[in-house]
Amino acid sequence: MKKEEVEKRPAGSLKKEMLVRPIRQGTVIDHIRGGQALNVLKILGIYGTTEAVVSVAMNVPSKVLGSKDIVKVEGRELEQKEVDRISLIAPDATINIIRDFEVIEKYRVDLPERIDGVVKCKNPNCISNTLEPVISKFMVNKKPVELRCVYCEHVISEGIAEHLI
Repeated sequence: MKKEEVEKRPAGSLKKEMLVRPIRQGTVIDHIRGGQALNVLKILGIYGTTEAVVSVAMNVPSKVLGSKDIVKVEGRELEQKEVDRISLIAPDATINIIRDFEVIEKYRVDLPERIDGVVKCKNPNCISNTLEPVISKFMVNKKPVELRCVYCEHVISEGIAEHLI
């Protein structure tokens, strides 16, 4: 491109453009901590191929979080168990339900006090990791997010997404 072909605009006058198209029906998960969008997709069972239209924006500047991720899934509303799992890795996330291109419901995820059968205990000696028919159970601390195993008291505070069942 020749130098004279470049459009000159005064500083601060850049036109705002929508980078991701709006969805007719579905769910927008916003305010996900930067770098966690792929874990959200994993929670939703969205891997390489899917019928749904999925949009992912990663490391978007955010005044509150520094950087955030956004996931849009067309044609799908989340189940409560999916929202509970998302809350473990993105406790500041908001869920927006979209119908006919309009936000009809918006709410912030809420960490449950206890989660059962969602996370695998890191302690290899925990009874929940044996052949016994025991479901994993964790008490949840909200700030900062920490999971304490009901059986062995082992605490998971980092890498929670790696232990999701």
